[in-house]
Amino acid sequence: QAQLVESGGGLVQAGDSLRLSCVASGRTTTPYAMGWFRQAPGKERESVAAINWNGDRTYYADSVKGRFAMSRDGAKNTVYLQMNSLKVEDTAIYYCAGYQSYGLLTRDDYYGDWGQGTQVTVSS
Repeated sequence: QAQLVESGGGLVQAGDSLRLSCVASGRTTTPYAMGWFRQAPGKERESVAAINWNGDRTYYADSVKGRFAMSRDGAKNTVYLQMNSLKVEDTAIYYCAGYQSYGLLTRDDYYGDWGQGTQVTVSS
């Protein structure tokens, strides 16, 4: 199993940007697909973005398309989520997830490895 550690969350104002990072260690041998999910208070966890094993395919939820960008650095075993034009409704705990797969995994039940989450709070 892999260990995933997120960082980069914080309190920002609407319109600001944040970049989340997720470092993977342990059993992360190629292929390793990764994703970002979020869960707001009182709501179910939802998929935000996903990236396939080599970074040439990405997926974004409609709610973040055009504002968020996911990327990965294989040499550092790290994925990033660049979040621009943040909105109050982006407030949530953001989780990084991973699974050994060549695919682009958009559902949380596809993933076996999860980080502890990082809080993102966007104020108006």
